[in-house]
Amino acid sequence: MPMNEKRCVITGLGLVCAIGNDTEECFESALNGRSGITDVKSFDTSACYSHKGAEVASSNEQLAKGRYDRTTALGIKAAGEALADAGIDTDSEGASDIGVILGSCIAGAACVEKYYNAKVKGGKGDIDDLKAMPASAIAGNVADYYNAGGITANIVNACAAGTLSVAMAIDLIRGGKGEIFLAGGCDSFSSLAYAGFHALRALAPSDCSPFNHSDGITLGEGAGVLVVESYEHAVKRGAKIYCDVLGSGVSSDAYHITAPRPDGEGQMSVITRAVKNSGLEFTDIEYVNAHGTGTAKNDESEFLSLNTVFADNKDLSVSSTKSMTGHCLGAAGAIEAVLTVKALKEGKLPPTTGYSEEDLKVLSEKSGDINFIANKPLEKDIKYAMSNSFAFGGNNASIVFAKDPNHLNLLCPKQDLYVTGVGIVSGEFDETSKSYVAKLDTDTFKAYGVKSAFLRKLDRLSQLQLLSGLKALEDAGVTVTPENEGIIGICIGTNDGPMTEIANFQKGIIKDGIDKGSAFAFPNTVYNAAGGYLSIATGIKGYNVTIANGFQSGLQSVCAAAGAIMFGYESIMLASGTDECTDIDEEIYSDLGMAGEGRMTLGEGSVTCVIEKDSSASERGAKRYAKIAGFSSTRDTSGDRTDNLRLSEASLTKAVMNVLEESGIKASDVKCVYGFGNGIAEIDDFEKEVYKKIFGDGIEIKLVKKDFGEARAASSSLQFAMLAKDIYEGNFENGIAVSYGTSALYSAVMLTKA
Repeated sequence: MPMNEKRCVITGLGLVCAIGNDTEECFESALNGRSGITDVKSFDTSACYSHKGAEVASSNEQLAKGRYDRTTALGIKAAGEALADAGIDTDSEGASDIGVILGSCIAGAACVEKYYNAKVKGGKGDIDDLKAMPASAIAGNVADYYNAGGITANIVNACAAGTLSVAMAIDLIRGGKGEIFLAGGCDSFSSLAYAGFHALRALAPSDCSPFNHSDGITLGEGAGVLVVESYEHAVKRGAKIYCDVLGSGVSSDAYHITAPRPDGEGQMSVITRAVKNSGLEFTDIEYVNAHGTGTAKNDESEFLSLNTVFADNKDLSVSSTKSMTGHCLGAAGAIEAVLTVKALKEGKLPPTTGYSEEDLKVLSEKSGDINFIANKPLEKDIKYAMSNSFAFGGNNASIVFAKDPNHLNLLCPKQDLYVTGVGIVSGEFDETSKSYVAKLDTDTFKAYGVKSAFLRKLDRLSQLQLLSGLKALEDAGVTVTPENEGIIGICIGTNDGPMTEIANFQKGIIKDGIDKGSAFAFPNTVYNAAGGYLSIATGIKGYNVTIANGFQSGLQSVCAAAGAIMFGYESIMLASGTDECTDIDEEIYSDLGMAGEGRMTLGEGSVTCVIEKDSSASERGAKRYAKIAGFSSTRDTSGDRTDNLRLSEASLTKAVMNVLEESGIKASDVKCVYGFGNGIAEIDDFEKEVYKKIFGDGIEIKLVKKDFGEARAASSSLQFAMLAKDIYEGNFENGIAVSYGTSALYSAVMLTKA
């Protein structure tokens, strides 16, 4: 698997939020301290204690041509500006190489509200709203809008999602999986998020005041998108270059589902990782666009983290632009990344606004040697800048930008990767629901040391994920200790995420009012809650990402986990696929016409595989199920792009051929394919015909879904796990697991005998 020190550069910027309709307007507003925070217009907040928000004035139709949910429309708007700024013609042949990595926290929450408003009132709900609800639709829709045919992924790590998307884009480029990406984040204003933070008493009663009064956040909406490109690719097409993006850091608090660690350990870890991976010293960083939400706990821990990590840095400036943009959730890190790049390029650093003279005196006492820029911009020629994001689930992400090229610190020799543990939680057929349902009992969790008080906090999706993760660690013989907690990471794939929690929370506030949201239920509506709970329960503090990218998300999590090890971020990764089957899921897939008589049979489950680099496995004396010989994700823009469920022979063939080439194995030597057939005739027949063309008539095709139902991401992970077990037991010398997702997206992984 290739790995190099490719320079990654930023060649285009796109931005829309409450302080402007494009990058230039937003940056000028930020420099001049113009706030976009006003009274909320999207819905009635009269029963709430807070009435403030930072909304975008443009309608969906003004943001994007065609019918799209608001989150996607915001992403389309920012992506279009970034592409134009980068000088890219999306109608040209080169657009087919562009990948799209977008982060989101609440995904199609506005469509969730519209759909369940109709359902609660006895109506049917609009099928287009239903299709737009999951996060898995966003990146594919944006990619289709601009004819982008590269890898797509939806990163759903709450408020760190936008930053993680940029981090993943540079890893994919350096891993040889693409040359150019649209990377960023988008989220819309929604009653769901507003009611949730209101229930947590986390909203500021007036405009938010980061690092100042710290009495809560002000929610916003928007999108930020950056064109991230290899230097060679940018030079070849004559692109202008804003700056280099050097490196990133990702970490977990392993502490609490909503609150940051008071000691700032996770934040300090992610900053340290980003600086180290960028080949820099702490004294090199001259500006930090801080997470700076305005809540007391976040501001206190961030003050501590910055003052501790940068104790020897006497020339550091810090600000939080959320004082003007509001907290745009999954878009926040991307919006702040765009503003950070502009600050680096222009030598003008935006302030945090809202300080009185008395406030400034208090700030000077807390800030130490750090210059917390207040009220007015700072003109300062800087070489290195950082943007930080901290999220629910204890997920932290940081990226570093540089005005000039810099030697990187990717000192990780190429190593073979092995599957060393497997944890499977699958469903059994239930005659009543006619679906495959997993058995979850408290005694099983108690056997793993999970306390009842902790278990009660978890929704069903998180329980499934926790159990498969614990089983995988046990099977691999891995005990998390203070010595190894930072070199173990988590990558989770899901199609539907916590849709049951989202739907029930939304229906609750529709019936009872926006001021009656449940503080207990709201944290479980974020997609990365399952990964956060797994981190908290096990003590894992390394890399943590959740991908929501269609049915193949579980297999794509394997690809992402392998990449995290390849770049030396971690020695061991837990790669999972998890989806649940509840009455909400049954209703959704029935309304979509995908489940029922003659269609797929729903299932649920969670499958976690431990992936480990050779030196770590050897040191532990670990058993090795199989070796990962190659992995690939591909998509295709041909066909009817209004159909998210379209199939593509070209894309499936490309995914398979990529792993054959990477592994050095001929098609005629492949013994087995674990396929994605799920009982829908057009999908089953399509898959068989493509494999027949690639491998010939003799290939053995194994289908897990006929025995466990269509469990979406869990099924694609199960394909991988069952193939690893088959190879370990001597049934095959090699094989490929292949899975299919929305927008003609395919992932494939080649396993060989260890």
